[in-house]
Amino acid sequence: MRKIGIQEIEDIAVGAALLGTGGGGDPYIGKLMAIQAIEEYGEVTLLDAEEVPDDALVVPSSMMGAPTVMLEKAPSGEEAFVAFQKLETYLGDKIYATFPIEAGGVNSMLPFALAAKLGLPVVDADGMGRAFPELQMVTFYLDGIAATPAVLADEKGNTVVLSTIDNVWTERIARAATVQMGGSAMTAMYAMKGRNLKESGVRNILKLEETIGKTIRKAKENNANPIQEVVKSVKGFPLFSGKVKDINRKTESGFARGTATFEGMHENKGETLTLRFQNEHLLARTEERLLCMTPDLIAVLDAETGLPITTEGIRYGARCVVIGIPCHPKWRTEKGLATVGPKYFGYDVDYVPVEELAKEGVRS
Repeated sequence: MRKIGIQEIEDIAVGAALLGTGGGGDPYIGKLMAIQAIEEYGEVTLLDAEEVPDDALVVPSSMMGAPTVMLEKAPSGEEAFVAFQKLETYLGDKIYATFPIEAGGVNSMLPFALAAKLGLPVVDADGMGRAFPELQMVTFYLDGIAATPAVLADEKGNTVVLSTIDNVWTERIARAATVQMGGSAMTAMYAMKGRNLKESGVRNILKLEETIGKTIRKAKENNANPIQEVVKSVKGFPLFSGKVKDINRKTESGFARGTATFEGMHENKGETLTLRFQNEHLLARTEERLLCMTPDLIAVLDAETGLPITTEGIRYGARCVVIGIPCHPKWRTEKGLATVGPKYFGYDVDYVPVEELAKEGVRS
């Protein structure tokens, strides 16, 4: 158990944006919400998963929708409060703690803002170890934990309570509702007991995010190379160095979809990298080589500062370094790959771990 204050939030926000692989919502907006709540209500208690009673009710707090929508429609935080209240009423039980559903920019920050307001602790665990675009893409789904009952709430005061036959249907119906709510909504779903979180969650994800943020911050303070330092801290691999020469991005069906093209620089001069994304970066390849693919993490970092760049933040001419990071082992299982592997997203490639691609330089 420890307290999370403003400096910790600053560091966690940076790490969350990196592990969010381009998605998870604007970390800056989420950071401001968390800092404002902590300034108003006080620091938040962070619990290790083992500190949560087995029978305690724990619920993640998150935002659903296309990250690009947040550029014009930022959440107020009241939506999350309403969603939690509605879920407690439906279940007839008090929520003991909250936690992030994913390691994503805003979605790692929202639980702190909500927890500060409600006086709840935050558990150091999530359901992905990164960010994914769909509701069933969590380790809880792999272990048979239901997403519903689920509550969606928007800034206008609308709420939707869902009870579905499975988590894929939760995604389909909730996505349609989110589109009608303006492209984004706050959610309270995957209510579970402490024992479920201990068995199924990805542990110590907030600690890792804080370490990443602190590593980048300290590297800049010490005039070290932040990208080299952060690659070491996450046991990742530098994949490509280049500048953005084209970005094709659109918001459709509740997702930010598109491609980003990079012109190679330095050791990658003469090559062209194409990144494909659906909220999150899913596939990185050049004309001749596969570099990284989902469920492994693909992160775009500013070449000078080492700070992560989200899919909605990619701009023409930006000089970047793309890195790859091995995913949590649960995603490399048969069910994990069926849920979030490249073929689920329509890419006609077989999954190869990033460490093998980095070692062998596998050709397309």
